[in-house]
Amino acid sequence: MILYENNRISVCREIAAKPSAVWDILTDTQLWPVWGPSVLNVDCNDRYITTGSSGRVKTLLSFWLPFTVTAFRRLEYWSWNIGPVAATGHRLIRKSETSCILCFDMAWWAAFYIPICWLALHKIDQIARSAEPPA
Repeated sequence: MILYENNRISVCREIAAKPSAVWDILTDTQLWPVWGPSVLNVDCNDRYITTGSSGRVKTLLSFWLPFTVTAFRRLEYWSWNIGPVAATGHRLIRKSETSCILCFDMAWWAAFYIPICWLALHKIDQIARSAEPPA
């Protein structure tokens, strides 16, 4: 689902997995290259990010860019800057003990990034569901 509000675009996907499992995938810097199509590598002292976490990401174009986590509320949202530019926000909306909606938020001018976000959400969904124990 794609939402547009207050000059922001949100790309969202419902995921049938524990919200805490999805959150762990989303904040684990070692997994960013697994689910993030535009991230080849991450250099960060924090495996799981929090407010103020910083480091650098290697992009598809094979160069490194610095990042800083600028906002963080556990199991709810986090956002970051890539260099001086505000990049995507990440929101988790808990629906139940076993389901949530994950959204990537961006400025309207970053609409070209929508397909990358769709793919990332799909990959996170696959990782989260594969980690869930069978019912």
